Amino acid sequence: MFVLLDGGMGRELQRIGAPFSQPLWSAQALIEAPEFVSQAHKNFIEAGCDVITVNSYACVPFHLGDELYQSQGAALAEKAAKIARVAVQESAPHMEDIGSVKVAGCIPPVLGSYRPDLFDAEKATPILNTLIDAQEAHVDFWIAETIGSIAEFNTMFAALGRSNKPAFFAFSLLESDTDIPRLRSGEPVEDAVQRVCELNVDGILFNCSQPEVMLGAIEVAKHNIDALGANISLGAYANGFTVIQDAHEANNTLTTVRDLSSGEYAEFVQSWLDAGSNVVGGCCAIYPEHIERLDGLRK
Repeated sequence: MFVLLDGGMGRELQRIGAPFSQPLWSAQALIEAPEFVSQAHKNFIEAGCDVITVNSYACVPFHLGDELYQSQGAALAEKAAKIARVAVQESAPHMEDIGSVKVAGCIPPVLGSYRPDLFDAEKATPILNTLIDAQEAHVDFWIAETIGSIAEFNTMFAALGRSNKPAFFAFSLLESDTDIPRLRSGEPVEDAVQRVCELNVDGILFNCSQPEVMLGAIEVAKHNIDALGANISLGAYANGFTVIQDAHEANNTLTTVRDLSSGEYAEFVQSWLDAGSNVVGGCCAIYPEHIERLDGLRK
């Protein structure tokens, strides 16, 4: 049996009619119409997921801008965590086994998605600390996601040392012109997995990359985890985007969504499960219907 994460919050908000534009992205609904954030969470819960992830990905200066982040960043991240917790509680009367639905605190790449070249540990650390402190009281565990480099992982891991809750770390992968599975930084996935195993984290995941590149990374990770005798959860949650290029400017335009049916996505996910994954779900442009199809794999 596997743990089923939710899908992509930002594009689900856009789909259900929430205010949604760059650079605020998923934070716009949090600020202007938080009822949409609650509804998006409930849509994924009703689809059958075991985990909903806090909508705090955009509660950083990269999306909010420095002024809005300084005045409201921490409050918005805490608000997002509270909304997620209440969404689980409000879904309980309508769902069986609702106690099994957990809330994952979200730790994003605070200086820009898909751009490990922009990462700076000194700048990132206080932002990470703020996000952790804001969500801590309302979450069951953490997912640090869309990690682009080993240096970024090291900084996120160190920051999460201020919490005693389990933490999973999700790396984003290069999607083209790669000889072996590689992080966005170009570093081999194998090197990242070995570093993760050294620190004995709770889980290593791969996210926000096309589903086609996930299997190779999972196979590399599984081989190394087994060889090292590590007890670490493994999995993936891909996006429904077209290829994201190295010089991607996340705030300039919305990434193009591809036509990826729930059945096609489920075939990818089944291959990850067959390769040893025990945590799966969806990232950007993976919707409740995709998650519902994945829930069907358990039946």
